[in-house]
Amino acid sequence: MRRASQKEIEAVLRLDGPARFAHFVKRVADSEAAWGLWKEGWVLLATADGTPVFPLWPGREYAELFVTGEWAEHQPSEVALADLLEDLLPKLVRERILPGVFPTPAGSGVTPTADELSRALRAELEKYE
Repeated sequence: MRRASQKEIEAVLRLDGPARFAHFVKRVADSEAAWGLWKEGWVLLATADGTPVFPLWPGREYAELFVTGEWAEHQPSEVALADLLEDLLPKLVRERILPGVFPTPAGSGVTPTADELSRALRAELEKYE
């Protein structure tokens, strides 16, 4: 899939959480992939109350924005949509980890349950059939 232009990245990053969530769902369904950060393990964030969060982005260019500071050694890594739906999201449920949909450098992402994210992605995919 094509990379977003700098202008598009800036516009998407200005969207509020629900709009970024909708953008994430559509783009991940279109490209059949989400992105995380990897280096001998996946990057995890946490909510204010300490609940672990697995950050996911809709494109490599958004994940790359987080390859700084303590994560400078990490690399954006693709998660195929099938793997996300069949393996990763069920694992997050078992391990009580929330998906962190599209965090931005200026703020936090949306933290639906893994089941909510799965339902949203599957509903979007139904539009393609």
